Amino acid sequence: MKEFQSSSEWPKGFIVVEVNRQTGPVIVCRMYSRMFNHMLQRLSRFLFATIFAFSLLGTLVCPATQAPFGMYPDWSKNVGIYEVNVRQFSPQGRFEQVTAYLPQIKAMGIDLIWIMPIHEIGEANRKGSLGSYYSVRDYKSVNPEFGSGADFKALVDRAHELGMYVIIDWVANHTAWDHPWTLTNPEFYETNEAGDFIPPVEDWTDVIALNYANDGLRLAMIDAMEYWVREYGVDGYRCDVAEEVPTAFWNQARQALNQVAPVFMLAEGQLPEFHQQAFEMSYAWHQMGEMRKLKAGEIDAKDLADYESYEQDEKYPRQAIRMRFLSNHDENSWHSTVQEDYGPAAAVLRAYTFAAPGMPMIYNGEEAGLDKMLRFFDKDLIEWRPHSQRALLTRLFQWKKRNQALWNGAHGGAFVNFQTGVDAQVWAFYRQKNGDKIIAILNLSPESARVTIDDPALAGRYRDVLTDQSHHLSARENITLSPWGYWLLEAHSL
Repeated sequence: MKEFQSSSEWPKGFIVVEVNRQTGPVIVCRMYSRMFNHMLQRLSRFLFATIFAFSLLGTLVCPATQAPFGMYPDWSKNVGIYEVNVRQFSPQGRFEQVTAYLPQIKAMGIDLIWIMPIHEIGEANRKGSLGSYYSVRDYKSVNPEFGSGADFKALVDRAHELGMYVIIDWVANHTAWDHPWTLTNPEFYETNEAGDFIPPVEDWTDVIALNYANDGLRLAMIDAMEYWVREYGVDGYRCDVAEEVPTAFWNQARQALNQVAPVFMLAEGQLPEFHQQAFEMSYAWHQMGEMRKLKAGEIDAKDLADYESYEQDEKYPRQAIRMRFLSNHDENSWHSTVQEDYGPAAAVLRAYTFAAPGMPMIYNGEEAGLDKMLRFFDKDLIEWRPHSQRALLTRLFQWKKRNQALWNGAHGGAFVNFQTGVDAQVWAFYRQKNGDKIIAILNLSPESARVTIDDPALAGRYRDVLTDQSHHLSARENITLSPWGYWLLEAHSL
């Protein structure tokens, strides 16, 4: 990294030019305008030529408060997301059963469906009896286990009729061993010194790594991504192991897809640079890890509040949507269930994932109290049953959808900690936008807690989101919460 300090004649400031192996040169624009103008006068031709050259290779990165990059599809501003594992969804394991269930997902207040990979699965070096969805044999195929292309198109069309949207999993990092490219375009793959194909990770023996230094691969991958948007009307992609694919490729793919339709892009990764050009949303993996630490007693409520402030105010740009969750297919299959992970803290941590900035996500079956780890490579059905989680999640997702303070990214309100609203046990914050206001008061401990909040922002009339009970709060309140207890309140301007 090269830093140019200001001279004695300039206001204090600097320019940093950083070279990233994935994105290329990055210009960090943190300088005062007088200094910048002075530099332009002396170096205008060189600087403009340099910026133009860098823009072809990388990203212009401004401070975290920069304006949104303008890629949000309008429909994404207030949606929640639901992940579908087609194989385990029903005894038949086909698209038709998912299509039939869409009205129930819609009734919960969820409008965005993420479907795990729908493509034909490789047979060479297959794991388990059915193989991994993420071992793709043909990017333009439909897995016959799930149905036909017409069946999948019917699912997408029905979602659109209901005012819902569908993104599909995209596995750009690797393919199955028996993908046709291994014969037609072996240069698309990484190889060892002996010239043999290699897995991207030693344990991922059913797949082989792709080589993004090859321009032909990039174009072929983008062509396949365009195909599903153009021919089937999918609304975007969840991009698998996105950090293992160059960000420059995702930027290139996003530009190409925007020429076809205004897609929505989710990265399975959490690099801040993802949000500059390619992705609306990224995984909040670290936040999930902090919740686990809190449940284990390794951190407290103040630590979690400090972490949240860092993520929102310093690490990510304002437009970034972070996807928040207690479980997903990876966590459920390879780690544990929600009940095993969070125990009695699950409810308050769920409340946190809805009240804090970001988009809440649930994995199919959570609304039925999913309490087992679903096998990944074999048939292992979700047990669908009446459960109190459905009513709770419905309340939370509908709250998310209607209250502008909770909307996604730059569309929602920033969170603000109440004065004296953060201690080792209790975290209290509020968010507001366009007359809508929410309050979250969270006891993040296994003991009863009492907190005093002394802040004019607390005063007002509110409705309890879960019970509909009315609350008239003054600017100073003493509030007692049961172990892992919480309040979620909302107010609307009249």
